[in-house]
Amino acid sequence: MTARILVPMDGSELSVKALEFAVEAYPDAEITVLTVVGVPSWFMGEAAGISLSEDVSQAARNHAQSVFDRAREVAADHTTPVETAVAVGNPSRAIVERAEGFDVVVIGGHGRDLSSRLLIGNVAELVVRRSPVPVTVVR
Repeated sequence: MTARILVPMDGSELSVKALEFAVEAYPDAEITVLTVVGVPSWFMGEAAGISLSEDVSQAARNHAQSVFDRAREVAADHTTPVETAVAVGNPSRAIVERAEGFDVVVIGGHGRDLSSRLLIGNVAELVVRRSPVPVTVVR
């Protein structure tokens, strides 16, 4: 029996599809939506503002709020409650570390935009290769 599902979400449509799949396929499971806020890198992006904040964890939670709002909308459409969690760091590494306490990870097939897929690598692929639990990739 699958009791605990981890659904990483980044705000992309595929991550929303992953959550929709999870709530439909596992209606009685406990679902946790994880958003990972990246660390600063040579191309910085949103992580720069977060890393310069006085309270990094609060800034990460604020950044994740829109993703969580969307996740709650999807869950409400299926009358399924979801838990939320925020991690700061490398997305694939944070997802794999968090996966340990779950029965399965349900993840969207790729990230938000082409540049992130080319420069950062495919997070879903890395999660599939490194996860300690089964991974379902939604496309």
